[in-house]
Amino acid sequence: MEGHMKDYFKIGEVSQLFNMNLRTLRYYDSIDLLKPEYIDEKTGYRYYSTKQFERLNTIKYLRALNMPIEKIKIFFENKDIEQLLELFREQQNEILIQQQKLKLIQQKIDNRISQINDALSSQYDVIEEKDFGYRRIAYIKKEIPIHDDLELPIRELQKHHHLNDIFFLGKVGVSISKEHLIHQQLTSFSSIFIFLEGNESPVKDEQYLKASRYLTIRFRGTHQKAKDSYQKLLIYIQEHDYQIDGDSIELTLIDYGITNDINQFVTEIQIPIKKH
Repeated sequence: MEGHMKDYFKIGEVSQLFNMNLRTLRYYDSIDLLKPEYIDEKTGYRYYSTKQFERLNTIKYLRALNMPIEKIKIFFENKDIEQLLELFREQQNEILIQQQKLKLIQQKIDNRISQINDALSSQYDVIEEKDFGYRRIAYIKKEIPIHDDLELPIRELQKHHHLNDIFFLGKVGVSISKEHLIHQQLTSFSSIFIFLEGNESPVKDEQYLKASRYLTIRFRGTHQKAKDSYQKLLIYIQEHDYQIDGDSIELTLIDYGITNDINQFVTEIQIPIKKH
C-alpha cells in the first residue's frame, strides 16, 4: 500500500481539490454514495483514489443540476445512458415547475410592493367613484362579528379552498352583504375572501366580482373603525341617487402583518353602485 500512496488522497485533500465541505464527503460515505477506497485501521484516516475522481465529478455535476441524492444513487446502482436521460427529463420538468412557482412569488412580491406604496400615498376620508373590471376571488360565506379577530376565518378560507401560503401574500378582504348595507346593519361581515392574481391556478369554487362602478374611501384604522366610513358612503349614495349593487369590499391595505404602529394602518371600503 505504502508504495502506491501517491495515488491516494486524504479526505481533507479531496475536500480542497474539489472545493467540497468535509461534512458532505462524510455524508456521501454514510449513505454509500461515495465510500473511501481505503481506511487506515490504525489512524482511521479515509483515503480516496484517483479512480474515484470521475464518480465524484459526476456527483458534483448532477448536484449542480439540483438532482436529488436519491436519484443520483439510483443512477450509480445501474449506470445506463437511458436511465440518465430519464433522470434529466424528470429534472427538466421539476425545474419548469420551480420556475413557475418563482414567477408567481415574484408577481406576488411586485404586487405587494405596489399595494403598499399605493396605501402609503393614500388620501383619507375622501370618497371617489372608480370603475373596476371583473376580479377573481376565492371566498366563503360566513357571518363574522366586526369586532372578531379574522385569523380563524382566514384559516377556514385557506382550508376550504386548499390554498397554499403563497396565496396569502396579497389582499384578504371581508364583505358586508347588500341587504345589511341597505338597512345600515354594520355589525357583522357576511363573507371573507382573497383576491386571486393573474397567473394563479383556479381554485375550488372560484368566483368573480363583476365589473362595476364602486364608491371607495380609505381611512386610518382597521375593520373595527369602519362604521363611520360606511355611513359616509351610504349618505353619498342617497344624495347622488345611487343604488347599492352588491356586497361591500373591505380591505386592510396596511395592518399588523406589516407594522405594529396602529397609526399607520390603512383600510379601504368599496361599495358597488348603479343609478336608479
